Amino acid sequence: MRTVLNILNFVLGGFATTLGWLLATIISALLIITLPLTRSCWEITKLSFIPWGNEAIHIDELEPQSKNSLLNAGGTVLNIIWLILFGWWLCIMHITAGIAQCLTIIGIPVGVANFKIAAIALWPVGRRVVSVETARAAREANAHRRFQ
Repeated sequence: MRTVLNILNFVLGGFATTLGWLLATIISALLIITLPLTRSCWEITKLSFIPWGNEAIHIDELEPQSKNSLLNAGGTVLNIIWLILFGWWLCIMHITAGIAQCLTIIGIPVGVANFKIAAIALWPVGRRVVSVETARAAREANAHRRFQ
């Protein structure tokens, strides 16, 4: 089922959003000041291409022991730069694709996935794309640590 939904996403506009993310990845790699954004941008490019079966989670959910306030502050600054340069137009692109996909009955699940990616497009630094199973296991492990 994931494969069918990923193909449907690609056909109904996912190729355009993926190209947008790929363009942002290339631009962020070419500009010196935005080079640290390239990793996050590439991660979300993968999610835009194959949204079903993958999930973007924050790095703190994967490795909670690696919390560092200096890194978090740096990530916030990078996210602000990202929002100004790339985030707003990628978010609008995902919202537009999501609305267009929701206009068709068959595209509603894919449109909802685009709305989720639109939120991530605004603040992507520190996120990693992992399988749904890995994300679930990380959340369960974090919940188990909190109750101990």
